[in-house]
Amino acid sequence: MRTEQPKVIHLKDYQVPDYLIDETHLTFELYEDRTLVHAQLVMRRNPDAGAGLPPLQLDGQDLELISLALNDRQLGLGDYQIAEESLTLQPDAASFTLDSTVVIHPESNTALEGLYKSGGMFCTQCEAEGFRKITYYLDRPDVMSKFTTTVSAEKHAYPILLSNGNPLASGEEGDGRHWATWEDPFMKPAYLFALVAGDLWCVEDSFTTMSGRDVALRIYVEPENIDKCQHAMDSLKKSMTWDEEAYGREYDLDIFMIVAVNDFNMGAMENKGLNIFNSSAVLARAETATDAAHQRVEAIVAHEYFHNWSGNRVTCRDWFQLSLKEGFTVFRDSQFSADMNSPTVKRVEDVSYLRTHQFAEDAGPMAHSVRPESFIEISNFYTLTVYEKGAEVVRMIQTLLGEEGFRKGSDLYFERHDGQAVTVDDFVKAMEDANGADLTQFKRWYSQAGTPRLAVSEQYDAAAKTYSLTFRQSCPPTPGQSEKLAFVIPVSLGLLDGQGNEIALRLQDEDAPVGTTRVLAVDQPEQTFTFLDVPEQPLPSLLRGFSAPVKLDFPYSRDQLMFLMQHDSDGFNRWEAGQQLSVQVLQEMVGQHQRGEALQLDQRLVAALRSQLEDECLDQAMVAEMLSLPSEAYLTEISEIADVDAIHAARDFARQSIATALFELFWKRYQANREVSRQTPYVAEAGHFARRALQNIALSYLMLSGKPEVVAACVEQFEEADNMTERLTALAVLVNSGFEAERDNALASFAEHFKDNPLVMDQWFSVQAGNTQPGGLERIQHLMQHPAFTLKNPNKVRALIGAFANQNLVNFHRADGAGYRFLADQVIVLNKLNPQIASRLLAPLTRWRKYDTSRQALMKTELERILASGELSSDVYEVVSKSLA
Repeated sequence: MRTEQPKVIHLKDYQVPDYLIDETHLTFELYEDRTLVHAQLVMRRNPDAGAGLPPLQLDGQDLELISLALNDRQLGLGDYQIAEESLTLQPDAASFTLDSTVVIHPESNTALEGLYKSGGMFCTQCEAEGFRKITYYLDRPDVMSKFTTTVSAEKHAYPILLSNGNPLASGEEGDGRHWATWEDPFMKPAYLFALVAGDLWCVEDSFTTMSGRDVALRIYVEPENIDKCQHAMDSLKKSMTWDEEAYGREYDLDIFMIVAVNDFNMGAMENKGLNIFNSSAVLARAETATDAAHQRVEAIVAHEYFHNWSGNRVTCRDWFQLSLKEGFTVFRDSQFSADMNSPTVKRVEDVSYLRTHQFAEDAGPMAHSVRPESFIEISNFYTLTVYEKGAEVVRMIQTLLGEEGFRKGSDLYFERHDGQAVTVDDFVKAMEDANGADLTQFKRWYSQAGTPRLAVSEQYDAAAKTYSLTFRQSCPPTPGQSEKLAFVIPVSLGLLDGQGNEIALRLQDEDAPVGTTRVLAVDQPEQTFTFLDVPEQPLPSLLRGFSAPVKLDFPYSRDQLMFLMQHDSDGFNRWEAGQQLSVQVLQEMVGQHQRGEALQLDQRLVAALRSQLEDECLDQAMVAEMLSLPSEAYLTEISEIADVDAIHAARDFARQSIATALFELFWKRYQANREVSRQTPYVAEAGHFARRALQNIALSYLMLSGKPEVVAACVEQFEEADNMTERLTALAVLVNSGFEAERDNALASFAEHFKDNPLVMDQWFSVQAGNTQPGGLERIQHLMQHPAFTLKNPNKVRALIGAFANQNLVNFHRADGAGYRFLADQVIVLNKLNPQIASRLLAPLTRWRKYDTSRQALMKTELERILASGELSSDVYEVVSKSLA
C-alpha cells in the first residue's frame, strides 16, 4: 500500500531496457506456509541501449531475499540495494548469470496477483505486473526470454504440476514430494508465465493442425467440475479450426492446457500453452449455466486461444500498447462468435454493451485514448476503451480496407513481427504496407479520447435528382484533451425509396452506381457527399452495422423509424431504428413524469413491436432483441442530467403498457416455444438460443399482467426446466414480481438445490441484486451475511455488489445516499484485500457529474471519504483522485 502520491508513468518517457534476459530457469518449492523461488537469469547488455554497464535494476515486491549470486559469486549486503519495489546491483561484464532465491507467501496473497492459492490450488496471474511478486526480474513486456520451470510439491496434495510449454521431465523427490519440469521453446515476456499445482482432474482431447501436427488438449478442473468441461473443449476445437481458416494461424506447441480457478480477478489469461481461466469462463452444463454463459465460455475460450498469435507470438512493447493485443483479439473473438451464432444478434449485443458502458467511460473522469498517454496503475487500464473500443478501431480498419485487404495486412503483421514486442504503429504500418494505404489520420482513433458526435443533414433536389448528405463531426473535451482533430469515420449507408427498395448509389464524379451500400470516409469537420440519379426523396439508412463508434444525430421522425424497422435490408439498422424509436418515446415519458403529468405511451411503439411478434418468419433471437427496451443504464448514459426515478418510472410504465396491449401475442409465442422446450433436449447452439430468448422475454412481459395462468406457467417453468436459462429467468421474474410466496419458495428451493455450486449461487445473488423493488440496499446487506458470500472472491463481489451498483440504479441511487455510502464502505475494505477489484467497483461513483446536484454532493462526499480513509493502493488512488479532479 502507498501513503505518498504514486508516480505517473508516461508513454513519451519509454526507453528500451538496459539489459535483456535470454534464458530464465525457475525452480519452485511449494509448501503450505511459504514458497521458495530459485531463479537463474542468463542476461546480457542490450545492444540497442548504448555503451557501458549501467546499474541493473530489477523489479520486485513483497519478496524476502535469501541469496544472490553473480556469475556464481555470492553477493553480500554491500553488493546490492533493496528498495520497496526493486533490487539494484552492478554487473561486471556485458554477459552474466544472476542466481537468486526468495521466499514468498502465496497462502496469504488476497490480491490474487503473482503466485497465490485458490482453495487448495496454487496458481498464478502475472499480467500486467504480477511476476515481480514471484522473483526479482525485468518485469516489462519488451524483455522476452525462454523459460524452463521446475515445480516441486507434496505429491498427495498436489499431484498435478503444470507450467508453460511442453513437459520435459518429472520424478520423485522422497519425503512424499515430486517434481515436474516444463520448457517453453518460445521467447515470451514474464507476464505470460504460468504455474499451477493442485489435485485436479483432466478432460483430454486432441486436434490435428492444418500441417498435420497432433496437439494434445487438456482442461484441468477440480474433481466436482469434471462434468462441466465438454462445452469448453468443443469451443476450443472450433476456435483452432476457425483461426486456421480465417487467419491462417496454426497452434505451435505440442499441448494446449486450460485450468479452471475459482478465485480470479479477470475472465481468463492467455499464458503461453497454459491458459488460466476464471471458473465462470470455462465451466458450462445445461443444468448449471445459462445460454449467455455458454456463449460467454465459447467467446472467452476463443479469445484466449486467439491470443496465441495476437498477444503471445507478437506481443506489446509496453503497456500503453495494450490494445494492440486486446483490441485486436476482441475483434477476432467477435468475428468468431458471429460466425458461430447470429452475426446480426452478435453485433447488436456488442454495440449495446459498448454504447451503454464504454460511451459512459468516454464521458467520465477516467476517459482515455485507446492508447493512453499516461497512467499511475496499469491495472486500471484494462478498460472497455482498450478492449471494446479498441476492437471497434480494428473493425473500422477492416471496413476501410475490405476483408481481403485486412487479411493481407494481418498476414504481413504476423510474418513481419513474429517473436517481437511491438507497437500499435507497427500494426497499422503492416495494414498500410499490405494495401498501399495511408492511415496516418486514422491513427487519431488511437490517440484521441472521447466519443465523436456525427450530425447529419440532408438535401434533395427533385429537378436535378440529386441527394446530398452533409456530415459534421465533433468530439467533446476529455481530461487532458480539450481540442480534438477530425477523425476518419467510415460511414456505411444505403438509401431507401418510398416502397422500401434500395436505391443504387452513384456519387458525383462516378460513371456508374457501385452497389446499394457504400462506405464513405468522413475525414473533415464538415463534409458533403452528393448522390446522382436519385429518383425520389430517399430515406437514409446511416451507419449500417454500426460502422463507427460514434453518436449519430439525424432528425428521424417516429414514422420514418417505423419504416426502417420494416424495410431496412441491414439487420443491425432495423434493430437500431427500433431502439431510436423506443428512446424517443421513453424520453418523452421521462419529461411527462418530471412535469407531474400522467404517463402516456406512444402507440406507434406498440404497433412496431406488434408487427415483430406477428411475423413468425423473423429470426426469433432478433425479435427478442427488438422487444428489449433500452436499459435504464443506457437511458442514463444518453441523458444530460439523469433522473433515475423518472427513467425507472417511464420504462416500467412502457413495459406494463406493452405487456397489456400485446398479451395474447406474448402468450401465444411463449406457449409455443415452451412446448418445444419441453420436448427438445437442451442444445447449446444458435437456433435453440433464439427460441429460449424469445420465450423468456415473453414470460418477463407476461408476468407483468399478474394473471394466475401466467404465474402458474412461470412456476412450472422454474420447477420443470431442464436448463439454467429457463430456470433462472423464471426465478428472476418471480423475484421482481409481487407474488411473495412464490418468490420466497423459488429462492429457497434454488439455494437448497445449488448450495454446493459456487457459480450457480453467484447467479442467485445477482438475481436478487437486480430486484428493483424498494428495499434493495437492505436486501444486499442481508445477503452479504449469507454463508455462500465472501469479499475475498471476485466473482461474488461482482455478482452481488457490482450487480447492485451497476444495474439496480433506482435502489443504488437512493436520494438519501445510502447506496453510495454502502459502496464506499466496500471499496475501503477491498482496498486492503484486493486493490484491482476495489478500483473496478468504483465506476458508479466516478460518474457523479451525470446526476442532480444533491446526488452529486453525496457521491463526491463518499469519494472524498475513500481518499481520506488511510493507505490507498495505487489502483484505488488513481481512480478516486481523477474522479475528484
